[in-house]
This record gives sequence, C-alpha cells and structure tokens, in this order.
Amino acid sequence: MKNEIFEILSQEKIAKNVYKMVLKGNTDGISGSGQFVNIKLDGFYLRRPISVCDYDAETLTLIYKTVGEGTEAMSKYPDGTKLDVLVGLGNGYDLSLSGDKPLLIGGGVGVPPLYNLCKKLVALGKKPTVILGFGSSDEVFYEKMFAALGAEVRVTTVDGSYGTKGFVTDALNGIGYTYFYTCGPEPMLKALYNATVTEGQFSFEERMGCGFGACMGCSCKTKYGNKRICKDGPVLKKEEIIW
Repeated sequence: MKNEIFEILSQEKIAKNVYKMVLKGNTDGISGSGQFVNIKLDGFYLRRPISVCDYDAETLTLIYKTVGEGTEAMSKYPDGTKLDVLVGLGNGYDLSLSGDKPLLIGGGVGVPPLYNLCKKLVALGKKPTVILGFGSSDEVFYEKMFAALGAEVRVTTVDGSYGTKGFVTDALNGIGYTYFYTCGPEPMLKALYNATVTEGQFSFEERMGCGFGACMGCSCKTKYGNKRICKDGPVLKKEEIIW
C-alpha cells in the first residue's frame, strides 16, 4: 500500500450514473488486476474504495457509479483536481490458473476490474470470453473496449433492452471455459457459484472503513477462517467461500 497524490486528467460520464476518471500519478504500488484504491474526498470522513479498471506507469483509470453523496461530489471534480489516494490495496486475480479459455463475468460496476485482467490474459495468449451484465441498455459500458482486446463479448440486460434478456447466468450456455473470474453484487456471485462448472475466483464488493485491514469492519467467514475483504480479498477462490 502506498499513499500517493494523483491529478485528474479527465472525467466523463459513460453510462447511466457511471463515470470514467483518468488520473495521473505514481502507480508503482499496484501489482495486479483486481486491486482497488481508496480515495480521500474533501468533506467526507471515510475514503471511497474504487476498483482499478486499468493502469500503466503514469496513469490510473477508474470507473465508478454515483451511489451516494461522496461519489456524486467526486463526479463533479474538474480536471486538474488533486486527490489523496491509497493505491495497491487488496489482493488481485491469480492469472496462472486461467487455462487457455478463461471466462470473465462482470455485473454493473463489477465490470471495471475485469478489463485490465482481460488485457493481461490476452497478452499471455489466452482466448477469453467476457459476459457483461447490466439492468438496462442505458447502463451498458465497455462492451466495445473488451471486444477491441480480442475477447468474445456477450451482454445481458435484466429488462431485455439490449443483448440477452436476463442475468449473466443466462448467457453461460454454449461457452466452453477452463476457469472463470468474476466481480459484481453478491446475489450474482452466489448464482454463479452454483451455475459454473469449473473452479474460479470471486471479487467481492463490500462496505469498508479503512480499506487496509485495520478496522476489521469487512471481515467474512471462509472455509479457512475469517478473512478481511479489503486485505485478504477482495478476491477469494471458489473453494474457500461460505455463503
């Protein structure tokens, strides 16, 4: 974990209540796909944890949804705003287990951390399939970005206004995969736990206090004892999860 100062290079709305923010700063603290950052916002006591969508040596891309006063305020920050950011939080996905045909499944704001993962898997010569789940067509984002990486992309919407009608589990038919990676709301993760036929890794969304394991506020039970989602997670393996 590192405490860094980042500058907002750009920010844009890319879907209903969803914003993409590109920051400039030192990303050395980030070691892998699936980690998150914790942003300090003026006037708010707790930092806001946001998954890392993508990063390189000098920039950090975040995609977040405005769900409360904090993220709503953040969406209005102008370019050039300086942000106090804790980077390199949590454990990321283990790419070594992917096999040749990994399946990536994201729901809503669980989609962003899968983008950098997909990029790295493609660079390793893998052939990923990606399922993106949303509520409706106006919530869909990053479909073309995943396709541009070379992944096969399927989109589902609950109301059927775009792609396959239903949930991400409704798009599983006919996909041959060697392993899976997923991130999204807990009901989706639980449904995938029961619907998938291989081992896999789940990235959990959880309310956090500190974001680095000190407050114990995001602890959960696993088959291997209690774990903190912010530090021992957010990625957990299928075989250790207790629902």
